[in-house]
Amino acid sequence: VALVQGLRLELGQSYSLRWTLGTSVNEKYNCHPGVNPSKEKCEQLGCVWTEDPSGSGEGYCQYSSPDNGYSVADVKYTSSGITANLTFNQSNLKAYEKSTLPISTLRLEVKYHTDHMLQFKIYDYANERYEVPVPLNVPTSPESTVEKRLYDVTVQSKPFGIQIRRRSTGTAIWDSQLPTFTFTDMFIQISTRLPSQYLYGFGEAEHTMFRRDMNWHTWGMFNRDQPPGYKLNSYGFQPFYMGLEEDGHAHGVLLLNSNAMDVTFQPTPALTYRTIGGILDFYVVLGPTPELVVQEYTALIGRPVMPPYWALGFQLCRYGYENDMEIAKLVEDMKRAGIPYDVQYADIDYMERQLDFTLNPRFAGLPALINNIHRDGMRFILILDPAISGNETDYPAFQRGLEKDVFIKWPDTDDIIYAKVWPDLPNVEVNGTLDWETQVKLYRAHAALPDFFRNSTIEWWAREITEVYSNPHNASKSLKFDGLWIDMNEPASFVHGAVDGCRNQELNFPPYVPHLDARSAGLSYKTLCMEGQQFLPDGSAVRHYDVHNLYGWAQTKPTLE
Repeated sequence: VALVQGLRLELGQSYSLRWTLGTSVNEKYNCHPGVNPSKEKCEQLGCVWTEDPSGSGEGYCQYSSPDNGYSVADVKYTSSGITANLTFNQSNLKAYEKSTLPISTLRLEVKYHTDHMLQFKIYDYANERYEVPVPLNVPTSPESTVEKRLYDVTVQSKPFGIQIRRRSTGTAIWDSQLPTFTFTDMFIQISTRLPSQYLYGFGEAEHTMFRRDMNWHTWGMFNRDQPPGYKLNSYGFQPFYMGLEEDGHAHGVLLLNSNAMDVTFQPTPALTYRTIGGILDFYVVLGPTPELVVQEYTALIGRPVMPPYWALGFQLCRYGYENDMEIAKLVEDMKRAGIPYDVQYADIDYMERQLDFTLNPRFAGLPALINNIHRDGMRFILILDPAISGNETDYPAFQRGLEKDVFIKWPDTDDIIYAKVWPDLPNVEVNGTLDWETQVKLYRAHAALPDFFRNSTIEWWAREITEVYSNPHNASKSLKFDGLWIDMNEPASFVHGAVDGCRNQELNFPPYVPHLDARSAGLSYKTLCMEGQQFLPDGSAVRHYDVHNLYGWAQTKPTLE
């Protein structure tokens, strides 16, 4: 109801009342998520610029129409799923400021895998695109039944959207019929309304509480050598969330996409995904309790490894032990003080010049110390980094790596991409009083990074680890570790991209850089160049741009084995 007073209308005169329907602030979706939005840039995208009413000079770029440009045809509903073709029909509209036009024809596939789990996938069926090479545990053919399914799915046309409802309550747990959907080569965006404000998940980042703050926050996801900090993307990558519905039912959503991305939460409630490669491949589990969501999710991706009993004990670790005597004294002091103590670690200090698979002369007594610790019923863990020095004259790990062709290279060449990480150059005296950048420049060796997707790398890694445990040249140097701490596998680099810089501007500074720490520094900040070429077990080539977030994952299984 609008009550308009004080108009002093005169009898006998004609009047008309016109009004414009505005958009609730909660229903606005950001049309320019990049850096430095402006009225001019916004209108070039065909969107509407709204000035901040406070007079700050800032503003907000929002979509001008509910249409996302995609319409739906050839929709086929079957007992096991849905298929449809999506067609883009606004040739003058760009998806994002600097990106190419949206892909004109897309394919939608919905599969009802089980009564409590479904998948929907949107991809370019005319051109093969990168897809995540991580196997999930799904039935070879759908096992759900029409009578027992917990969900109903509808494909909406013009604008295209997908709606998933919980059958028992009618609650929409996914509803993407919104103006934001677009799919280009290097910028893919999709939004969904949410059934409530209660959203948990996404990572790895530091948060102020377990529930996500839905008040216009954007979080980037891209593995970095970054200690925890507010809105600083850290070591891991978890594109999964659990949502609660108003009645307490729970569901979970996984986006199987390993490219750099960010997610925006808004109080509608809604969220928007933006990723810079691959495809959209969603898996939804219906719970309906939070406990069942976790069980269904881990059934899909694989259960956590059962830890050995001793790993649940008290563990002690730090960087900077001077020698093995310091650790030995620490062990005795801990026992004397009566402090519960089950596991001791050694950081990179135990290595010679931080070289993997070596033993520093200052830690010559470490093999015997580990054996003594075992006699007391304790365990010992060693650290291993992935970076292998290429500046050595006699370093079997590097030489055998060359022979096995295990290192990441520049695309379509035999040239290794060299970063700099922990290993020091041989025959140098490190001046620790110099600033960090100078130390890296003067003292750090050229470091090659293994490609853990390759079968040859897995064989090489296993041999190097085995020879640390059972030294074939000198049994007294065998380190009988109980576990390995694999670190720096974001992968980390102390130079951005490579020693002499990167070569592909578009991959390292793509049209859209997600909301990350040091956004203006591009994707190669603190890591490897995005054009680095890696090879899957079947021999197919992939770009580091696509598999960067899988580096630590790829290293984990071979190390465990």
